[in-house]
Amino acid sequence: MNRNRRKFLASGLAVLSISAGSSPALADEPARVEGLTCLDYGRSFICNTANFNRVRFWVESRTILIDGETRTEFYQCGSCKSENTFGEKDLFYADNYDFLPILGEGHWLIFRRTARLNPNYRSIKKVEEVWGPPLVKLCEAKKISLLDTWEKIRDASAAGTPIVSRTELADETTGLRAIIEAPVKTLNISIDKSMYQVDTGPVAYPDLSQRYEPRVDCLKLAFVAFNAPHFADFVVEQPTPVIEEEREKCQIHHYSKPFSKPAKNMLLAVEDA
Repeated sequence: MNRNRRKFLASGLAVLSISAGSSPALADEPARVEGLTCLDYGRSFICNTANFNRVRFWVESRTILIDGETRTEFYQCGSCKSENTFGEKDLFYADNYDFLPILGEGHWLIFRRTARLNPNYRSIKKVEEVWGPPLVKLCEAKKISLLDTWEKIRDASAAGTPIVSRTELADETTGLRAIIEAPVKTLNISIDKSMYQVDTGPVAYPDLSQRYEPRVDCLKLAFVAFNAPHFADFVVEQPTPVIEEEREKCQIHHYSKPFSKPAKNMLLAVEDA
């Protein structure tokens, strides 16, 4: 069994131990998971090499697609705005749009969200056609621990410790699997109910119902929420009607139509080395 395969199995097994109902003593040592890693999302970037624009993108989430022994990583970068790059003035375009790229397997998947439906909302280009060959500058977290009880999640949240979520999905028909890894930006904690709830995004949500070529084409932008180890809810950006007085006025790209998926979730604390 190869190293990547062992890492994946370790993550899948470890997540089963997260339980909101278990309450070990707070003095317990944080659980360690052999071979498990995550990115340090404050120090991971995609650095491009074109002379006209060596743009650097912050890596905002990572999605790992697993097809048998083939493992493909996609890096969803931080959003920016359409701009008059290197202009003398008026640096933002008046007819502005959100711009968000995802890198994977030699391709950029680029999202452009305008104020109205955009036929160019989603496009795929080879890396050499955009900003030249990218340099993937990833920094792995040097020390992590598994937050496998509600008490550990509560205390890590209160301490301001960086937390990374991992959500594993699978499709029984195709045999495809995926891990969505992202820094947790919003984490709800209920002292009264002894519950937590992750709400974070955007992330690169993979359609596992079929195989795509290129593989990056399987991805959509989404937010993920979960408060238990066995399911995750998603809301995906897509054409969405704007309804006023029971009439559709127009359609825009918006996060809509929530749905739920069986999943294996875990939370990791990124500790000081």
